[in-house]
Amino acid sequence: MPTTQHISIDTDRCIGSGQCALTAPKTFTQDDDGFSALLPPDARASEDPLAREAARACPVQAITIAED
Repeated sequence: MPTTQHISIDTDRCIGSGQCALTAPKTFTQDDDGFSALLPPDARASEDPLAREAARACPVQAITIAED
């Protein structure tokens, strides 16, 4: 059975650097204020291999990825 990634963004911690959207544009975007946001599940790659790299690239560690 394939694992599923559960991605969360701590919006209180996010500073809007945009590293996540630059690293994994199939998973992350920036909202109107420039802060990190997830693309809708049907629009993003559910198992984007770059999502973990984007979490590591976040300068304030605002992204958490857990697997089932």
